[in-house]
Order: sequence, then structure tokens, then C-alpha cells
Amino acid sequence: MNILVLDDEKEIADLVEVYLKVEGYNILKFYNSKDALNAIDREKIDLAILDVMVDNVDGFEICKIIREKNLNFPIIMLTAKIEDKDKITGLSIGADDYMTKPFNPLELLARVKSALRRYTKYNDINEENLIEIEGLVIDEKKHRCLLYEKEIEFTPIEFDILLYLAKRRGQVVSSEELFEKVWKEKYFDSNNTVMVHIRRIREKLNENTKNPKFIKTVWGVGYKMD
Repeated sequence: MNILVLDDEKEIADLVEVYLKVEGYNILKFYNSKDALNAIDREKIDLAILDVMVDNVDGFEICKIIREKNLNFPIIMLTAKIEDKDKITGLSIGADDYMTKPFNPLELLARVKSALRRYTKYNDINEENLIEIEGLVIDEKKHRCLLYEKEIEFTPIEFDILLYLAKRRGQVVSSEELFEKVWKEKYFDSNNTVMVHIRRIREKLNENTKNPKFIKTVWGVGYKMD
């Protein structure tokens, strides 16, 4: 698997490379955003680790560029910033995880493996793993989603949100529950991370914003799929 590492602090990039290489990953390491962006266009990437504070094009902007290209591999952000608002910004624009410097390389490695487990598509098709909702087919085992037999590309986080709601059809799920179950972190009050991801999922499902077919908003409570 190819993991892109971008950090303008050479010592950190080199350290991350060492730990990941021991686990057998192929590392595409860069110290500047220009070279990293060229690699994203040129190479098959399975996961990206992006430093937020890099020159020219920062990590947040690169994350947005990746998602605008409809590339759905996991993205882990690294930053020296510790404010919750920065973390929320990263998650809202499509990042899957976020680590604050200084960090334990073993924890980063664990998060990389967790993100790749989400992203990996498994081989066997099993009817028991399929959820069908009026033309929408969710294959939990293979992490695939078909809408009227056309495959829809979701990021791992988007897929997990959709799957969580689908498994609880008819139930109202709060933003707090969605955040804590999908991101597996404590919910941040007044953040719009869940709302942004729901909006992105709806766009990919070609939902009518005034009368969505699949994911409905229960105002003041949360979301549900009927």
C-alpha cells in the first residue's frame, strides 16, 4: 500500500517513514506541497498523512483538493495547533483523523491501520452484508454503495455514517451519537462536522434538499433513514 507523507519538518517526516516502512508500507515522502500535489495526480495513493502548516498550499487546502478530485482514500492531518476549531475544520473538509504534534509514532501507526481497515474493500460478496433501501444498495463487507446499480464513491467516514443510519432505519440518530460512533471521539458542542458530511452524502445521492428521499432531518433531534 502507498502512503503519502507530507511534512516540512524533515525529522518528523523521516520518523513517520521509518515506523510505517517497518510495517511494510510503501512511503511517498515529501517536504513541500508542490511535490506532494504532483504525486497525488501521478500515483495511486491508499492513505495520506498531511501536515497542516506547510508552505504555499497548506494541509487543509490539499485535503480539499483531494476530495474535489473525488479521491476517497483516508486522510490523517498532523498539526501543532491544538484548538478544537482547527480539528473541526479538518474533519469538516473531508479528513478522517487528526493528530496533534508532538505525537507518539505508535499511536499514529495504530490510526493508520484503523483508517486503512475502513478503506479496504474485501473480496467476498455475501447477501447477508447487503442493505437495500429503495434502489440504494449498501454492501457492508466490501464498503461499496450502489444507487440504481451505479456505484457511488464515498469516503470511509461518509460510508460509515450512511451505514450507521441504514442499520438503524426508522430510528432518529442524533448528531452527537453519529459523531461519537463514527469518529469514536467525544462530541464537540456546536460543531457542524456531522451536518457537513450529511450534506456531502446527500449531494452524492442526488438528494432533493427540500425533500430528501434517503436521509431525513428531524429538526432539533437528528437524522433518520426510513
